[in-house]
Amino acid sequence: MNWNKNIVSVWMLTLLMVTVHSCSVSMGFAPISSIDYNKVKTISITEFQNRAEYVYAPMAPTFNQSLKDLFTRQTKLRQVAANADLEIDGEITGYNQYNESVDASGMASKVKVTMTVNVRYVNNTNHNEDFEKSFTASQLFEATQLLTDVQDDLINLMVKDITEQIFNATVANW
Repeated sequence: MNWNKNIVSVWMLTLLMVTVHSCSVSMGFAPISSIDYNKVKTISITEFQNRAEYVYAPMAPTFNQSLKDLFTRQTKLRQVAANADLEIDGEITGYNQYNESVDASGMASKVKVTMTVNVRYVNNTNHNEDFEKSFTASQLFEATQLLTDVQDDLINLMVKDITEQIFNATVANW
């Protein structure tokens, strides 16, 4: 009779392990839209021009493509050239670098690069949500490096940050 208890205990333990192993919780911070697709079906995203004092040629195309790709991946909206339910346009207004921190010798040890984008958003199904707003992102790099060596990676990070900010402000309604 004692061996029956052992078999039942082993069986229960195995069942518990299988159950725990098969259950998992997945959490992430991917943007989630809260669009009413019965009202909103199209979006127009114009090409953002680089109007910053310091112009880095690949920045605008990288930003424009990333913004369009984010809306394509995260929504069911059809992108159109004009007369859309949602309209996003604007310009890159800032791209600057500043010394962020100083080491013991008095020399800069970190440099901060900042990108700013001005956005005009029009929701033609609910004009109460319209806005014009600036979005900013920044990244640090070691002062021992040249900006030209790290610029592409930093721009990709800042573009990702700003496009997610724009997505959240326009269609995620956090």
